[in-house]
Amino acid sequence: MQATLNFQEILEAEIKKLVFPKEPKNLYDPLRYFLELGGKRTRPTLTLLACELFGEDFNKAIDAALAVELFHNFTLIHDDIMDAAPLRRGKPTVHHKWNGNIGILSGDVMFVEAYKLLAKYPPETLADLIATFSQTAVEVCEGQQIDMDFEFREDVTIDEYIEMIRLKTSVLLGAALKMGGVVAKANNKNLELIYNFGVQIGIAFQLQDDILDVYANPDKFGKQVGGDIIANKKTFLWIKAFEKANTQQLEKFNSLTNENNKALKVKEVMALYEELDVRKLAENKMNEFYQEAIYNLEMIDAETSSKEALRQMAHFIMHRDV
Repeated sequence: MQATLNFQEILEAEIKKLVFPKEPKNLYDPLRYFLELGGKRTRPTLTLLACELFGEDFNKAIDAALAVELFHNFTLIHDDIMDAAPLRRGKPTVHHKWNGNIGILSGDVMFVEAYKLLAKYPPETLADLIATFSQTAVEVCEGQQIDMDFEFREDVTIDEYIEMIRLKTSVLLGAALKMGGVVAKANNKNLELIYNFGVQIGIAFQLQDDILDVYANPDKFGKQVGGDIIANKKTFLWIKAFEKANTQQLEKFNSLTNENNKALKVKEVMALYEELDVRKLAENKMNEFYQEAIYNLEMIDAETSSKEALRQMAHFIMHRDV
């Protein structure tokens, strides 16, 4: 993981170099504030790793990586507004520190700044970068809307859920990798394989998140265990449990959706999950996507040793406990 850690440090330094106008302060100060909150910088790191994988100096992909990170942060600012979230990484969200309208505008301008970074590339590279980036931006918005629509539906299927997390979360991982490949001038077959690797590992990552929300060690998790259960969020576990439940179990599920005692609700739903063995089913599905991701990675026409950093990142996703 050393290469990954080095790239994270490099990206932090590059983010600090980004220059935004001083005025109007209420437009640009929130950008600076939000970027200073930090984060793992996973997506832009993938861009640099992919560029190196295909034999090009990672420095050539810095602007593309920064564009990916700005886009990701734009989505987080807007997500926080839609979720009415008071905190992000332990600090006040933009709309809480300023207000909702400022949050919307600051997020919008961050999105535009991402395009300005991509515009630095020569025309033969720019066209492919813009096509990938723009399509991904549309798909992320589609995924967010579908997720919100799920709140008002009781008939969400597993296939629909997988498609939602593919759009909302995974396509950006795929795009981050593909954009690094585009900068490195990888061929179309390799670009498709690296993109598919990112999408598949992204779906595995989200399924792991679903599992950890219920079963993680609360001392390590960093947020309330069972939060998805409390919010009646339609995760893989929730949907699969409703799919498998008999009439009596369904009645209990339905009564628990309106339970105000949070601790009791989590305990009782977890007991139902245990009865229905949905954790194992979620882990099996997660492993399916992980194996598909690794298959795509191994099919890439590049030195086996050069894939090691991506292989390690995928392994980490499968074995993390927070």
